Amino acid sequence: MRPLSLRCRLLPVWALVPGVASAHVADAQPDAGMAALTWSADPLVISLLLLGALLYGIGHAKLRMRSQLGRRTHALRGTAFAGGCLVLVVALVSPLDALGGVLFSAHMLQHELLMIVAAPLLVLGRPLAVWLWAFGPRARAAIARAVRARAPVAAWRWLTAPIVAWALHAVDVWAWHVPRLFEAALHHPAVHTLQHWSFFLSALLFWWTVLGIHRFGQAGAHAMLSVFTTMVHTGALGALLTLAPVIWYPSYAETTAWGFDPLDDQRVGGLVMWVPGGMAYIVGGLAVAARWLVRRQAPGSPEMIARP
Repeated sequence: MRPLSLRCRLLPVWALVPGVASAHVADAQPDAGMAALTWSADPLVISLLLLGALLYGIGHAKLRMRSQLGRRTHALRGTAFAGGCLVLVVALVSPLDALGGVLFSAHMLQHELLMIVAAPLLVLGRPLAVWLWAFGPRARAAIARAVRARAPVAAWRWLTAPIVAWALHAVDVWAWHVPRLFEAALHHPAVHTLQHWSFFLSALLFWWTVLGIHRFGQAGAHAMLSVFTTMVHTGALGALLTLAPVIWYPSYAETTAWGFDPLDDQRVGGLVMWVPGGMAYIVGGLAVAARWLVRRQAPGSPEMIARP
């Protein structure tokens, strides 16, 4: 199964974004209240979610019969992928999507679900490898030939370099929270779609370098540094939103839905990024540290072999 690893990494990433291709455009309305609690029925979102799940189910069934990995490993990966898909449904299909149009805090929760919950769960599910096995032998061979070309390989290696993935995600988070860009996303469907795509894709690349297996060896010191620094700068942005004395985004200035004062709504949204977001990065960092220490203590590891 190992020769397929490079091919799996270079499969089109579009299939990992079933809920990001379309999203609500916030149009804050005073006293929206219960009117915001509607489920999204966007056909593109639902179709891509179903397609991703179907391909994963087929590939997962084939791999369970052929792979030398244990059933527990397959079960854990399948559970992670299913959990990631469920989070995408909550973020982009459930009433949370519509509620983000009237409450800034709901909008921030939606973004955090995409970046710090759905993205790492999908990475842990190893969907690229599983999706590849959903196709027949001829199709798999054709995909492998396409992705092994020099240009795709070079692009993938550049995007998954830890410093590149970290920087892309950091710039993405800060840039989209600049008031002018955030307001543009609130009122223009194409810009809002681009915002969700960029949030999700940059988070996938970030978590791939932290949790994935790549040419830089096992995720270790650089992964923990990436997680720690991301926790610091996203927490700083959340703190700025929480402590700001004025409304950053005028579209939410008149919102009174659910009895929220606009400034309090912004502060709650900042806290969502600051506290739960920071805790998510702490959990991710601890998981990486634990895995690194276990591998360092393994009998066949270079560190153990070098010891007297």
